Amino acid sequence: MANTFEVKNPATGEVLQTITRHSETEINDKLQAGYDAFHTWKKTNAHYRAKLLTKWSALIQDNKQSIAEVMTKENGKPLTESLGEVDYATSYIDWYAEEAKRIYGRTIPTHADGKRLLVTRHPIGLVAAITPWNFPAAMMTRKAAPALAAGCTFIAKPAEDTPLTTIRLIELAHEAGFPTDVVQHVNGRGSVVGKLFTSSSLVRKVTFTGSTPVGKQLIQQSANTVKNVTMELGGHAPLIIAEDADIDLAVEQTIASKFRNAGQTCICANRILVHSSIRDIFADKLTEKVKELKVGNGLEDNVQIGPVINKDGYTKIANQVDDAINKGATLLTGGTYDIDNEKETYFVHPTILNNVSDDMDIMHYETFGPVAPITTFTSLDEAIQVANDTPFGLAAYFFTNNYKIGTYLSENLDYGIIGWNDGATSAAHAPFGGMKESGLGREGGSEGIEPYLETKYISIGNFLE
Repeated sequence: MANTFEVKNPATGEVLQTITRHSETEINDKLQAGYDAFHTWKKTNAHYRAKLLTKWSALIQDNKQSIAEVMTKENGKPLTESLGEVDYATSYIDWYAEEAKRIYGRTIPTHADGKRLLVTRHPIGLVAAITPWNFPAAMMTRKAAPALAAGCTFIAKPAEDTPLTTIRLIELAHEAGFPTDVVQHVNGRGSVVGKLFTSSSLVRKVTFTGSTPVGKQLIQQSANTVKNVTMELGGHAPLIIAEDADIDLAVEQTIASKFRNAGQTCICANRILVHSSIRDIFADKLTEKVKELKVGNGLEDNVQIGPVINKDGYTKIANQVDDAINKGATLLTGGTYDIDNEKETYFVHPTILNNVSDDMDIMHYETFGPVAPITTFTSLDEAIQVANDTPFGLAAYFFTNNYKIGTYLSENLDYGIIGWNDGATSAAHAPFGGMKESGLGREGGSEGIEPYLETKYISIGNFLE
């Protein structure tokens, strides 16, 4: 097994850097160092931890342009999106800098004379994180910030496609004053590092963002040591457009949801369900706007759609498009590709498929690409049934100006995140996570620090009355 790997620009094929994988011995040494550091770090006071987080956020913002450029080079997303992700990443650090000072315990009224009952909160221990390539900055800080705020130590394994952003963020964390053993990273194959994380008795929590099959493996592997796990897994988001919807708003927000990061997000709309009475006007307006999207290198001006991350991603997308067309879908725009197998660059032009039916793969499997399939419904219950007919339950969207319809949909869609007339739902101060096979736990909001804390109950007897 090669002990190095190349980080390439998916837009040009340029080798950005050659990275050395850590050996199993090195990884175990880092876990030991993080475990040992925890015994000191957990004793630091919350206000001190908050100040370090605030300083880390400021340093990231001071280096925002260079971080965004690195992200675009290794990930492919447009520079404007990378700049936005840096802001999104620091918003989590800023939020948990404040939440660090709000880890409260409580006193419980006693059931017997002469007793005092106390509940206290304590950091869980060394946290191991496995982060994805599609949001290399935000998915790391969304895990690191609450862990550090709670008093945990933290070690991250970034995706091999995009390690450079994480490495730079951790360098800045050390510059901000976090001890080197309190915040660390390792480079290695996911299957190898995942087993080391989950099998180690030194690690008390594993947090992962990625595919459902890998998440299931990590959950199973973590069971032997009864680790706390947070899993943000796959999605298959429906986007429902009711008969009364503001069509122009729905088009705008559908594009915001579907085509961000070339459709390579876990919460992007993957199935568009439009009321049959407005399907044609919606499809025409969406097609008109999507044709205006510019495809290219994310560092070039006005580019809105960058490359897909690799050949596997391209192949999956192309197979779903071909399957849909072969089964009767109508291609309204796109369905074209600019590929260079020698350079390993894969661009998928924004694609809209109409007349999509339930027998097509795209209705059942996450695409992770810039393809918008349109199908129709005639009743709300029909739309809900189609939307919920999946093992996933991460995000769902709907468009209506009728509060009765909106309330009915929000209460009956089995998803952890709901966008009502909103295609961009994420925020550091709101809980993010899915139902069913889309995950366990929540990240963000006041809920996001809970998985990094243990609850201790203390019953004190023989009190003087």
